[in-house]
Amino acid sequence: MTVAQGASARQALLDELALVGRENSDATVLFHAAVADRLGLHPTDYKTLGILERLGAMSAGEIAQHSGLATASVTSLIDRLERKGLVKRVADPKDRRRVIVEPVRDRVDAARGYFASTRKSLTALFETYTDQELAVIADFLSRNARRLREETQRLHFTPEGGSEQEHGGG
Repeated sequence: MTVAQGASARQALLDELALVGRENSDATVLFHAAVADRLGLHPTDYKTLGILERLGAMSAGEIAQHSGLATASVTSLIDRLERKGLVKRVADPKDRRRVIVEPVRDRVDAARGYFASTRKSLTALFETYTDQELAVIADFLSRNARRLREETQRLHFTPEGGSEQEHGGG
């Protein structure tokens, strides 16, 4: 294989990754939007609840940091989740002046029922890969999630109408 053929094959693979990446992203967003709708939540509220479930109780500022959302948006989001009985504000046991948000376990656990078939089908899909392939997939997903959180924060702090190149993106 020549250098040009190798470059062409790599470009074809990169093009395929871009295409299937978008397809995967669309399917993921639409699935989670459907689950959020079933729970009577906005998709952002639902995904933030997932962050709290995965990482544990945290302050509004920490939620903003982990979600990439603006702090002002997080306050309203917490209010909505609290009204639904899915989270509660509690005094931080380490600093009583600080308020943290924690998921209401029984309410969150009840919502997990929507994922029973998804967990089964995902387990079956994982079984088609070797441990080494799964390690590469896990590494990619972790790095991509970090990249997307950074891009989300950049969107919140880039003036509207500003281009990515003006702000060091791209």
